[in-house]
Amino acid sequence: MENINKISEDLLLHTSVDVARCYQCGKCTAGCVLASEMDFPPSYLMRLLQTGTAENYERILHSNTIWLCLNCENCLGRCPMEIDIPKVMDYLREESLNKKKLHPDAKPIVAFHKSFLDSIKYTGRLYEVGLIAGFKTRTFRLTQDLKLAPKMYFNGKLNLIPETINDRKGIREIFAKTIDNPKTKNK
Repeated sequence: MENINKISEDLLLHTSVDVARCYQCGKCTAGCVLASEMDFPPSYLMRLLQTGTAENYERILHSNTIWLCLNCENCLGRCPMEIDIPKVMDYLREESLNKKKLHPDAKPIVAFHKSFLDSIKYTGRLYEVGLIAGFKTRTFRLTQDLKLAPKMYFNGKLNLIPETINDRKGIREIFAKTIDNPKTKNK
């Protein structure tokens, strides 16, 4: 019984979402465009969380489901109880990373996410060449899509020099207060 309380309390504390309110109507799964690709569709994931067992929690953190979620909020819009599953998925992704429980198929997703954030952190906006370079070096997919680059460059779709915002220091301060700050990692 202790595991049930601990998992539910942590989830509620960090997300303000009470998974016990889910009564398994399945509308979230019916509206999810990626449910068929997930190892646990949203309604089943909610049920696993409701059990509160450490074993099921580990299964969730190791799953690819939390990484496939697009946070499109279709599930939230369809839920009669207005349970914010995307917020739960964000929390579970952070927990998966912090506890080093990453599903092997999710590594490219995490690499893309980190590359995207690096681009924003250093330029204040998206720098496509930096995003691609960061993703390629993190995934070792160095030659994938290589033939597309020249055509994109000559069509004006890739700038070799990044555009930056005036207040890059302000952006770095935001990162320092949030993502880079160990005290706010799970909040």
